[in-house]
Amino acid sequence: MPPFAAAGTLDAPLAAFGALLMLGALLAGLARRSFLSLAPVFILAGFALGEGGFGVLELDPRSGFVEALAVVALIVLLFRDGLEVEEEMLQTAWRLPLRKLVLAMPLTAALVACAAKALTDLSWTEAFLVGALLAPTDPVLSSAVITNPRVPRVVRHSLNLESGLNDGLALPAVLAFTFALEAEQDFVWWRFVLQDVTLGFLTGALVAAIASRLMPRDGSPHQKALFALGVAFASYGAATLPPQGNGFIAVFVGAIVFGILRADVRECFESRSEDIIEIVKLGVFVVFASLFTLGELFGDGLAAVAVVAFTLLVARPLAVFAALAGSRTVDTAAKGFMAWFGPKGVATMTFSLFVLGSAVPEAARITNLAALAVFTSVLAHGLTDSAGANWLARRYGMIAARSTTQEG
Repeated sequence: MPPFAAAGTLDAPLAAFGALLMLGALLAGLARRSFLSLAPVFILAGFALGEGGFGVLELDPRSGFVEALAVVALIVLLFRDGLEVEEEMLQTAWRLPLRKLVLAMPLTAALVACAAKALTDLSWTEAFLVGALLAPTDPVLSSAVITNPRVPRVVRHSLNLESGLNDGLALPAVLAFTFALEAEQDFVWWRFVLQDVTLGFLTGALVAAIASRLMPRDGSPHQKALFALGVAFASYGAATLPPQGNGFIAVFVGAIVFGILRADVRECFESRSEDIIEIVKLGVFVVFASLFTLGELFGDGLAAVAVVAFTLLVARPLAVFAALAGSRTVDTAAKGFMAWFGPKGVATMTFSLFVLGSAVPEAARITNLAALAVFTSVLAHGLTDSAGANWLARRYGMIAARSTTQEG
């Protein structure tokens, strides 16, 4: 075989990625000046280049490459968003995200499961697996809100902490229902959840605490940024070693602890991570979209459409309003804003690929339902995130202006 002949199969995908990177760079300025987001462009490009389009990207969804790409993307994104958590807000504004994590997230999963059971012929266990896949929200698609300084801090903090933690918290449920559907699995779910979540928290905090003492404070910005990225992967790797905790929770918790202990390193990483984040987002959205055809996504027909619509328009809003009932921290408009911005993205993609590679009998149908929800969410939330953030910022700005006038 000629040298590098095996790499020939990557020629077309690499060319496509290169072209999309250039296109993304050209469109980035336009996206910042308008209500548009690049995420829908990446999704549509993946469809066009995948099996359902021109066939440029011919990837096996069960391949190690696809799974590794999704995991790496989630590690980088969770770490970046964990660094955004402010110590002051963590101490004073933890009630909103906690109520959404403890109440809204499981309620969303249960409502979606009921809808999937009523609208399809999936079993209850399979329906609850669909609910677990669609319960977590995505920090990537919320970035326009989380990073917009005009949006009230309490709203940004709440969405950021929720989207960062619920990815890891959803994984135990996904694994539990997956293993329950596979034949002859000796699985004790409560022991797994306790071990998975607890070890993830402890490992992430421990790795971050040790790492914060290792990097000299007089190091260069480049050193600090590279060191921070290393902390992200070290947190994940340490958590997944025996006895095995949740690596994603470890990454997010580690980022929070590390960012608080080493604000100087956090600032260096944040100022240099934008390009990495954009490339990761591009790769995940394009690759995931290329794996599906329209026929597969709508394999359950109108039932699939109904499940997705119920997830985005009913389950999430109802769960959030129920979880935040009686809260005086935010008004009804802010609750509605947070109820809408519960996008499905990288975490659902990653967990869906795990299910697809398992021995679950209805793995393909379940993955297709989850994928349709992700693509719909990317388009719907990607087209409304900037506009919604600007609307809420203007609303709170007018309230603050009226308050100032009355005081004067």
